[in-house]
Formats: sequence, C-alpha cells, structure tokens
Amino acid sequence: MEKTMNNPLGYAPIPGLIKQFAIPSIVGMLVMAAYNITDQIFIGHVVGMLGNAATNVSFPIVTLTTAFAQMVGIGTASNFNLNMGAKEVNEAKKYIGTGLLLMLIFGMSIMVFVLLFKNQILNLCGATPTVMPYASLYLGITAFGFPFLLMANAASHLVRADGSPKYSMFCTIVGAILNVILDALFMFVFKWGIQGAALATIIGQIISFVITLLYFRKFKSFKIHFKMLHLKSKYVISIIKLGTSNWLNHMIMMIVNITLNNMLTKYGAMSIYGSDIPLAVSGIAAKLNSVLASFAVGLAQGCQPILGFNMGAKKYDRVKKTYKTALTIALGIGFVAFLAFQFVPRQITSIFGSGDQLYYQFAERYLRIYMMMVCLYSVQPMTVNYFTGIGNVKQGIVISLSRQGFFLIPLLLILPLFWGLDGVLYAGPIADVLACILALVLMKRNFKKLDIKNKRFN
Repeated sequence: MEKTMNNPLGYAPIPGLIKQFAIPSIVGMLVMAAYNITDQIFIGHVVGMLGNAATNVSFPIVTLTTAFAQMVGIGTASNFNLNMGAKEVNEAKKYIGTGLLLMLIFGMSIMVFVLLFKNQILNLCGATPTVMPYASLYLGITAFGFPFLLMANAASHLVRADGSPKYSMFCTIVGAILNVILDALFMFVFKWGIQGAALATIIGQIISFVITLLYFRKFKSFKIHFKMLHLKSKYVISIIKLGTSNWLNHMIMMIVNITLNNMLTKYGAMSIYGSDIPLAVSGIAAKLNSVLASFAVGLAQGCQPILGFNMGAKKYDRVKKTYKTALTIALGIGFVAFLAFQFVPRQITSIFGSGDQLYYQFAERYLRIYMMMVCLYSVQPMTVNYFTGIGNVKQGIVISLSRQGFFLIPLLLILPLFWGLDGVLYAGPIADVLACILALVLMKRNFKKLDIKNKRFN
C-alpha cells in the first residue's frame, strides 16, 4: 500500500517521467521496426522485388496479431494502472492474471487460423500469381511464431506498467538483434532465401517471449502465481473494453493494408507500372512507416502508465500536461520524417534492393505523395492512447476508427475512380489531415471537462 501512495507517477516531473517510460518503449518498438526493415532489406537484395511484395501481402496477418496483442496488453495494463492508482491492489492482481491467460488463447487461435486458411488469406491480401509462391512459403513458416509474437508484445505492456520500461525494451532488443544475425546467416551463408528470413523471425520472437516471461517471476507490484490465471467475465470484458480502441486501430490498419494492396494491383495493372511494382513499393513504404509509428506509438504507450495513474489519483493537471508534452515531441519527429520522404525518396528506396527505372520512378512518387502528411501521423495514436489511459473508451474508439476507417478506406475506394493510380496515392495525406482535425477537436472538449473536474476536486 505504501508503494502506491508514494508512486513517482503521481508527483515526479512530467518530462522526466515521459523520458523514463517512453524512451525504452520507443527504442523497443524501433528495434522491432528495424528488424522488420532488415528482413525487407535482406529479402530485397537476395530474393528481389517479388520477395518485397511477398512480405507485403503477408504483413496484414502480422498486423492482426499485433491488434490482439495491443487489445490484451493495453487493456490489462490500463486496468492495472487505474486500480493501482486507486489503491485497489487485489483488483489489479485479477486483471494481470486474466490478461496473461488471454494472451495464450489469442496467440494459439491466430496461428491455427492462418495455417488452415493460408492461401485464401494471401489471395484476399492482394497476392498476384507471381508473388503467391514466395508469400505462401513465407507466411507458412512465420505463422508458427505468431503465438510468441502476440504474447511477448502484449506482456511487454504489463512489464512497462509495473515500472520496468528498460526491461521491456531489453526483451525486444535481444530478439531483434538475434533476428538480424540469423537473417544474415540463413540468407547469405546458408542460402535459404525467403525461408531463412522467416525462420530467423520466428527464433527472434521466441527468445523475446522467453525473456519477457521470466520477468513475471520478479513482478514488482506483487507476486504472480498460477492461481491468478482465470477468465472471469467481469475482468475479460473490462480488459477488452479498454483495449478495444487500440484493437480497432490495428484491425482497421489491416483492412487498409488489404484494400491498399488490391487497389494498387488493380489500378497499377492499368498503368505503365504494372501490378507488381506498386505492390513491392507499398511493402517498402509500410516498413518505413513502421519506423515513424515506433516513435509515435512508443511515445504514446510510454505515457500510458503516467496517464492512467494520475487519472485514477484525480490529478488532472498532470494528465493534461503529459499529453501536451508528448504530442509536441511527436510532431517534431514527424516533421523530420516529412523532410526525408520529400527530399531523398530514391536514396531511401535503394536501400531495399535495386529495380528498373519504372520501379524507382513509382517509389519516388509514392513516398512524396502518399506519405506527404506524415508530420501529423502521431496525433492519432497519441490521442487514442490518451483516452485509453484515462479509461474513456468511446472517444478512443472514435479516434481509432477515424483515419483508416472513416476517411482512408472510403477515399481509397472513391478517388481512384476519378484519378486512377494517383487517386490511391492522394488518399493517404487527405485522410491524415481529416483525422488530425477530428482528434484535436475531441481533445479540446476533453480538456474542458478535466478543467471542470479539477475545480470541483480542489
């Protein structure tokens, strides 16, 4: 009890807390993005453009796995922090036990689903006949790693919520470094091609999971034992409730990825570029976007314990300051990304392997147009995690659905009817602007409500 009363989340300076919790989270996600990019680089140089396209059409399933990891991990961590802030330690224990069991159930279910319907999934995700053999081989192997990916990803939120962000970062870094080393060994030394990349990915995920699991033997807030593992409906519903906005965000991302792939292949086939070039370039852009997402989402997730604890403790000024400080940092990072995509798109693309003149021409056009408003990318994940962290589910869901669901998918379906392939590209920046406006309007309203509560409380 004394530990909850004197928790530094409730009194330490906000910038220092953000640095303490967000940097390890960002580094951890950056490392994950780095080894995804490393896969893409190795595959691009060893297998070629079709290999890049193959990983692109497999990527929606990784997003699906991450969606459930985010739902269980953030939902459990948010409930844990809210209850610890309110000094309800016994309730916090029950949420941890429920969350750990849900991770196992979801991870195994996704693996079985993918193995049973692999080719149907790849066809849905836009695989062309020339890409299918590579994609089927890659997804068929990586499917066995999805349970470990989900559990390690979800459990890292609990490690961070328990006050050990550096350990959470360490778990990810070890697996990622191992993956990079094995990529080089399997693909360049053993000449295993895309199978080697898939196998390296699985091994890295398993190692990250094992190291994460070991943390729960020394959980700081309380001792964890097998009797805590249960699936009482009250706690399951509450976890899903607070994790739904993040789950929806990733599910919509998956649907966008699938829609984008199909629109690119359809309208690309009507252009000088053909269907395979747009599909390959989109895969590269998705990996590049994951770097920006690492900053935005990692920063947002690092703020979650601060937001949740102070909301539970009714320290509303600290809640507002946390959001404002983090968003300012995120917007600065986004502006740097904007400059890179606008001024050196060809150099960035060449990192992922070579191609003909049409390939580079489309890649430059794609990065400059579709990624035009990346400077605003961070607003949505920051705002989604803000509302999740303070327990406001409805607002979080609305913002989760906004960029991809309300704006991007309709734009991807409508604009190409008038502008062809260019319509696909311009859908991205337009959706970014609209989603940013909506998020800031909802945040302004929420801040007014917090000001009213703060006056009443004081």
